[in-house]
Order: sequence, then structure tokens, then C-alpha cells
Amino acid sequence: MSSRADTPTAYRPGVGIMLVKGPGLVFVGQRFDSMVEAWQMPQGGIDPGEEPYTAALRELEEETGVLPHLVEHIAETADWLTYDLPPELVGVLWKGRYRGQRQKWYAVRFLGTDEDVNLEAHAHNGHAEFRTWKWATLDRLADLIVPFKRDLYAELIAELGPKIR
Repeated sequence: MSSRADTPTAYRPGVGIMLVKGPGLVFVGQRFDSMVEAWQMPQGGIDPGEEPYTAALRELEEETGVLPHLVEHIAETADWLTYDLPPELVGVLWKGRYRGQRQKWYAVRFLGTDEDVNLEAHAHNGHAEFRTWKWATLDRLADLIVPFKRDLYAELIAELGPKIR
């Protein structure tokens, strides 16, 4: 376990993507590696030299199987949003280099059907990122998320929510 003195100060650069269907339904997945019953929207790191929106579309495809031509850009956050990992995860995730993530978020409209979602499309290490998925209403979204990401999700919903309804 990491002490405050050796807690990293850097944030891992990342992206998140709010996949929207209909009037305010949002894709959420339940991670395989989560110890609690919590959900999240697709998200991940930015590869060296990669543009944030390109990274977001890549993460969406890797985690959901949804191809870039099946989405339409709606909006993005004006600024980067951050979250801190809980103390028990600092030093465990990302080889201990980061205290949390700094993310650019994008809202995209889903132009496909539920059959276009394929959690196994790009399974890593023998399994997919998510074990299951569902459409959640915007007003329930923050309640479904792990506690350490709830403030970020509240900011995200406040900023992008009015643009997707």
C-alpha cells in the first residue's frame, strides 16, 4: 500500500466516451476486474502521438465492438476532468506511476442497433473488458459508478447531459 509521501502526483492521460441511444440512454458496462458491482462508460488511455478523439473511438471499438462509422459526434467536455484513485489502488494500477486519470470526454450518438455491440470483439488476455452491458438513464448514471469516479461523472453529466437529451 502506498503512503501519502510516495503517492505519485501525475495523472494518466485518458479519454472517455458517452455512447448515447435515443433520448438520454447511455451505454454502461460492468468490468470483469471490478470487485464491486459497478458500471462505467468506455474509457482508456491515449497512445503516444494519438489524438484524444481518435483514442476515444479506438477505446469504444475495443471495449464494445461499436465501429466508428456507427457513431456521430455530439459534444465534448470543454476541459479535462480528473479523478484520484482510492489509496488501495495507487501503486497497483498503471505500475504505480499515476495517482488517477485526467480525461477528455466525448458524447456520441449511437447509429447502430444493440446487435452491433459485441463485448468480445477485441477481447484482451482471453476476456473482454466488460462482462455485461446495459442502457442506463442519465439521471441514474452517477449512482451506478464506483464511488471514486462519482464526482467526475457528476461533472460530466452536468456538462454533456443537456447536449444529449
